[in-house]
Amino acid sequence: MTARRLSELGKAERRRAWLRAVAALSVAWIVLAAVYYLVPAGVVPASHSGGGSFLRLGVGIALFAAILVGQARRIAGAGLPELRAVEALGFVIPLFLVAFATGYLSLSHASADTFTEPLDHTRALYFTITVFSTVGFGDITPKTDLARIIVSIQMLLDLVILGSGVRLLLNAAQTGLTRARGSSGQS
Repeated sequence: MTARRLSELGKAERRRAWLRAVAALSVAWIVLAAVYYLVPAGVVPASHSGGGSFLRLGVGIALFAAILVGQARRIAGAGLPELRAVEALGFVIPLFLVAFATGYLSLSHASADTFTEPLDHTRALYFTITVFSTVGFGDITPKTDLARIIVSIQMLLDLVILGSGVRLLLNAAQTGLTRARGSSGQS
């Protein structure tokens, strides 16, 4: 399949492509939310030293990185690399947020004094999103050094995601378009 830009599609074909992308993202978000909310908060509880939380977070970050690299490869070979990059961003960012929310949830269940209030699934996700968006309402804050370290790691990785991660996916889309143009003899 030759890679094309969205602007090269007819109106009806472009609309169908966007609808497929929105449908795929909707299914992915539903599955991600279901997995996050259905896994009990106490599964693999963190020890008071935070080892379980670091393990959960490490697994989540490793999974995120592997999926990000896989998405970049898929984008480069996609028929519509620009749209595939949008889909990838729409999936990997929520996955990143859920990974950190799971870590915060684990920390909170290990010790209720880790944050200014005990976290359930919704509060942990809410806190993660406020940190990611840099809004920081201040209603939930970390109280322990371990929690502050993990929040600091998230803040630094947020910058990496917003800078390098987005750039990686957009470059993959450009690579796919350039490769298609080169193989078809166009410049």
